[in-house]
Amino acid sequence: MNDGRYARFVRMRITAIRIAGCLAASALISAQSIAAPPASLDAKAIGEASGATATPTPDGVVKIGWPRTDVTVTVDGMTLPPAAGLGSWAAFAPMATGAMVMGDTVVFEDEVDAAMDAAFTHGLSVTALHNHFFHDTPKVYFMHIGGEGQAESLAAGVKAVWGAIRAVRSAHPQPATGFGGAPPTPGHVDADAVSKIVGQPATDSQGVAKITIGRTGTMQGMAVAGSMGLTTWAAFSGSDALAAMDGDFIMSAEEVQPVLQVLRKAGVHIVALHSHMIGEHPSFYFTHFWSTGKAEDLAHAFRAALDAQAAVKKP
Repeated sequence: MNDGRYARFVRMRITAIRIAGCLAASALISAQSIAAPPASLDAKAIGEASGATATPTPDGVVKIGWPRTDVTVTVDGMTLPPAAGLGSWAAFAPMATGAMVMGDTVVFEDEVDAAMDAAFTHGLSVTALHNHFFHDTPKVYFMHIGGEGQAESLAAGVKAVWGAIRAVRSAHPQPATGFGGAPPTPGHVDADAVSKIVGQPATDSQGVAKITIGRTGTMQGMAVAGSMGLTTWAAFSGSDALAAMDGDFIMSAEEVQPVLQVLRKAGVHIVALHSHMIGEHPSFYFTHFWSTGKAEDLAHAFRAALDAQAAVKKP
């Protein structure tokens, strides 16, 4: 082997050794980066923190439940037993850093505010609010919750949510049929004043002031925008002195909790949280809301939620 060929051979061998070393180091790092299996959860501790019976499942999840036997519900004329879908539940799964909780909470209309406020106070997220039935009396809804942290703290949060609901029913055994207070009467809301507060154009349609804000996304490989339903809007009806505000907020996933929390802080009722589409990008969620009061106060509440949404750091 001449000197030139030998030198090339040496360089190739050194390169091969370096590559092998890199591969070995990469494999070691990958092995170290794989999280160790999370520790199993203490069902007894979760039960004590939640005030409910905790049952472990074969896959390591711990579940608690609360059948709503306190209010009789009929669906299409039939008295529905709690076992047929009128049970609140929460499930806890172990994570490397603690636990994850997911759950579904049965709520009547006058329980939603208290349940949602308790969830936020205890660091839980509200991930959906919708109905499961038609022709149900009284109307029953389902509030889904989630969170991550230490299992006992999460369980205490669920206990607080359920406790807030129980407190409502203890004060009023039968679900209320309204939010209370005098209802607004048809009149005229100053669209210009609402527009100035919110910082967005407002239309005036027979005395109803309405603000609509479009958003863009993609779906099925094509662009979609406000004209296809990707909008946040709020309508103000009644009068400047006593108005009703109803509307819909379009949100990306990371915007949901900030918007909900600001609306609730302003006393706005959240009446639904769900999706409108499948397959859009980014995924969008919609919350519907209702509130009554002075038109300017309602406009400030709407503006505060818009500001909270705008402040969210985008991925």
